Amino acid sequence: MTTKFPRNQAAIAGIGATEFSKDSGASVFSLAARAVKAAVADAGLQVKDIDGLATFGPNDSVAPNLLAPALGLKSISWYVDQFLGGSVSMSILGQAALAVSAGVAECVVCYRALNGRSGSRMNGSGALGQRPPWDLQFKASTGYIVPAQEIAMAAKAHMLRYGTTSEDLGRLAILCRNNAIDNERAMMRKPLTMEDYLESRWIVEPFRLFDCCLETDGAVAVAVVNADRAKDLPHRPVMVRGAAWGGGVNLINNGHTDLADSPAKLISDRLYGAAGVGPSDIDFAELYDCFTYTLLSQIEGYSLCKTGEVPAQLVEGSFDRDGSVPINTAGGLLSEGYLHGMNHVFEAVEQIRGSAGTRQIDRHDTALVTGQLGYVSGYSSALVLEGAR
Repeated sequence: MTTKFPRNQAAIAGIGATEFSKDSGASVFSLAARAVKAAVADAGLQVKDIDGLATFGPNDSVAPNLLAPALGLKSISWYVDQFLGGSVSMSILGQAALAVSAGVAECVVCYRALNGRSGSRMNGSGALGQRPPWDLQFKASTGYIVPAQEIAMAAKAHMLRYGTTSEDLGRLAILCRNNAIDNERAMMRKPLTMEDYLESRWIVEPFRLFDCCLETDGAVAVAVVNADRAKDLPHRPVMVRGAAWGGGVNLINNGHTDLADSPAKLISDRLYGAAGVGPSDIDFAELYDCFTYTLLSQIEGYSLCKTGEVPAQLVEGSFDRDGSVPINTAGGLLSEGYLHGMNHVFEAVEQIRGSAGTRQIDRHDTALVTGQLGYVSGYSSALVLEGAR
């Protein structure tokens, strides 16, 4: 399937991030401002050059209309403030690419800031409450309160269909931990063994503690400009080759009856069509790993591996940094930190630039970067990024 997405007409020119921690000691407002300033500086631009801001979150962040004046911006020409979490994370970058390629903005900074551990937590506790999704009233009556419960059902269905085991999920957790060990940004850098994994406490079967992503305080921002402008800035431009967002699945209202079937399939063809590439063109992937199973499901859904063959490919090392398709090269949401996928964009940009240090992989021109694959919210989003040639 092809689309009219403006292929390679927008580029990520700058990236910025705060420390990832369990207790930032700072307001979300401050975290957002720090990351945005860092992204602009990295791009070789100034804060006054920003004329667009984009963010997302379930009432746990700071909106563009509040952040802009704090940055000294009296008027911005374009903004997005999208409700929901990681499902829509890549869509704000896709929309920013549309804005700068259409000329309605010249420099859009996309950011995600949250105190996801010390402030508003996914389980509803913490200092700040989150705005509940509309369908929680129906799910709660059957015991579905948090994402882990819903996605665990899909993981169990995959186990029953394909014989996937706890050890297979454990290998995914260990893969991400191994990639985090030499990452200074990562919150979890202690080596993880299969014994550690299997002995960790249950969260909701089949998920143990290390199947679940981290709760994180922090912020990440990326500066998006048009392709021509990016050529004159300090770093190798990271082109937005393609983007797709939209369809996911929701347990209560869209008739998705086969939970073992990856929801990523609903947008993967459209994404590859927009980018003009196929799975074999992807050098590496930064996949949304809120749980180990969502990582497995996306490997299948984006056709990086045949359905049911992920466990064998893990054993062969296909997804290691020196494998055929390296995955989550900085440790992912499972071990680096949970910034709702924006830290995946940060890592993809560093890899494409060739500035990832000890994490640097050999083939790093074309990256698949995804948001949450469509469970829970009924939305998903993904990008194909490519280094300027």
